[in-house]
Amino acid sequence: MRCLKCQEQAQVELRQHHAAYCRDHFLDFVGKQVQRSLEHYRMLSPGDSVTVAVSGGKDSLSLWDILNSLGYRTVGLHIQLGIGDYSKQSLDKTLAFAQERGLPLTVVSVEEEYGASIPVLARANRREACAVCGLSKRYIMNRAALEAGTTVLATGHNLDDEVATLYGNVMHWQTGYLARQAPVLPATHPKLVKKVKPLHLLTEREMASYAILRGIDYIVEECPNAKGAKSLLYKDAINLVEVESPGTKQQFYQGFLERLRPLLKDGDEVQLRECERCGQVTTAEECSFCRIWDRARLLLQRVP
Repeated sequence: MRCLKCQEQAQVELRQHHAAYCRDHFLDFVGKQVQRSLEHYRMLSPGDSVTVAVSGGKDSLSLWDILNSLGYRTVGLHIQLGIGDYSKQSLDKTLAFAQERGLPLTVVSVEEEYGASIPVLARANRREACAVCGLSKRYIMNRAALEAGTTVLATGHNLDDEVATLYGNVMHWQTGYLARQAPVLPATHPKLVKKVKPLHLLTEREMASYAILRGIDYIVEECPNAKGAKSLLYKDAINLVEVESPGTKQQFYQGFLERLRPLLKDGDEVQLRECERCGQVTTAEECSFCRIWDRARLLLQRVP
């Protein structure tokens, strides 16, 4: 294979784009894709400061690397979930990345800050770990971004993530979730920060290639709690179609954004208020985060 741009030996083939690139031109391709998304969806303005949620995986670390190379003011946020050795390795990778590049990083330990790890929280609430983990991360990310004084929260969701979510929501006709699936979620309350997904048009494979070519050391293993998750099943199913018909993922997702999503309404208008306990945004008197932690603390108090 030859690079589409310079005709040198290609290192990455992109079948969905009918192209192949050498190292430098592939990195340039990824950077331009991100910049195009930032501009097209008005994700970031020149004066914005960005909290980048970094897990230690390829997507979030690569996103931080890209935004930093594009000249944006960023601070990393790593949430220590307390999921055994997986969380330890994730923190080690994130710390090493930040230190090597001299980038600011905030680490929030769920156990130290709130009193229990995610596995303990899940058992106390008799819910799947992924459910309480997702709820907790969303709460902590928004709160940390506000406390850092940043104007935007960026996450490393890639095209595969977005397509799997879209596929699951279509399978179950979750119209409310479909209406809220977007590369940009504006701040609709003074205590909510704008949320953006700059990698939403780049595949998992493209981000893995970017991380390897940039020398980014990331945690390869999936979170142990993700075993059996429907999102992984959906990714496998869509990948089978993608092999036979390259470009299916992008067509499916972009078709949704351009044709269906504008027709959907986000349910009834809800009244946002501040939680009576913590002051964060909710639709009830107390937010879900405070309620699940109340149940966890009650259980922990009973344990001798």
